[in-house]
Amino acid sequence: MRKLIKGNYQEVKPIPVGGLTDVPGILVGNAEDKSGRTGCTVILCPHGAVPGVDVSGGSPGTQNTDIIRPGASEYPVYGVLLTGGSFFGLPASGGVMRWIVENKIDDVPLVPAAVIFDLLYAKGVKPPDADMAYAACQAANTGPVIEGNVGAGAGATIGKIYGTPMKGGLGTASIQIPGGPVVAALAVVNALGDIWNQGRIIVGALNSEKKFINQTRAMMEGIPTQLYYMNTTIAVVATTERLTKAEANRVAKLANDGMARAISPNNTQWDGDTIFCLSLGTHTSKMSRDAVVTQVGTAAALALENAIIRGALAAQP
Repeated sequence: MRKLIKGNYQEVKPIPVGGLTDVPGILVGNAEDKSGRTGCTVILCPHGAVPGVDVSGGSPGTQNTDIIRPGASEYPVYGVLLTGGSFFGLPASGGVMRWIVENKIDDVPLVPAAVIFDLLYAKGVKPPDADMAYAACQAANTGPVIEGNVGAGAGATIGKIYGTPMKGGLGTASIQIPGGPVVAALAVVNALGDIWNQGRIIVGALNSEKKFINQTRAMMEGIPTQLYYMNTTIAVVATTERLTKAEANRVAKLANDGMARAISPNNTQWDGDTIFCLSLGTHTSKMSRDAVVTQVGTAAALALENAIIRGALAAQP
C-alpha cells in the first residue's frame, strides 16, 4: 500500500455543531485494537428504535438489512454496529448482541451492521471481534462523541483512485429544527472519492507535490484508475421524530444526498456506502407525513454532510 498522508489537512475548522448523542436515548461507544489501525463503533438505543436503511454502494458489507426494510417484520433495533475488518468484522455483532442480552434489554436482539474495508491499512492486525464490540458497548455513553481515528474510523482512509490517499475518520453532527425534532448523524469516512466542502476539496488523493488531484475531474479526462479498493463510508442518522419503518427507510435514502454533496465520486462500484436510520419517536409533528419525511430527510442529509466533513478533518497524525 502507498504511504498515507496523515494529519489535519486544511485550515478549515470542523463545523461547530453537536453529535449523534444529542438524540435522547442514544449511546455511542468505540473500541480499537492496540495498534490503532482498526476498530468498531457501537450505537445503542436501549429503549428501542424504529429502523431504516439505504445501501447505495456497489460493494456493500452488511448484516440484517433486509429485515429492517419496509414489508419485513416490525422488530425494534437496540443496537447498530459499524466496524472495520471488511467481511471479517461482521461477526463482531455477536458482542453487541451479548451486551444487550446481558443487560436484559432483549432476548434475541436485532443488530444491523456495516463494515468498511481497512484490511490493507490494518495489515497484520486481527479484525474487530465480538470482544472488541462488547468493549465498545461497555464504553458507550450519552456524552459528546469523540471524533477522528477512533472506533470504526481507526483505519479509515480517503482518496484512493489516483495518487496518495489521506487518513479518514469518524465524525458526527446534529441539527435542532426550531419547534421540531432533533436530527443527527455519525459517519465513518473511508471514501474512495475526495471530500468536498463549499465547492473545494478539503481531504483527498494527493499528487507527488502533495496537491489535490481532483479524482472526479481525472476520471472525466480519461486517466486510467490506479487503486480502487479499501473503501466505503458507513453512517447512522437518528431523529426524535416519530417515524414508521417505511418513513425511516425513506429518510435514510434522503440522507444520501448529504453523502453525495460531501464525497465525489461516491456510491461507486468499489464503495459499500450504507446509511442506517433510527427513529426514537419522542416528537410528533403536526405537518403532513410527506412534509415530515421531507423535512427530516433534508435535515439528515445536512447533518450527514457535516459529519463526513468533520470526520475527514478530525483524522489524527
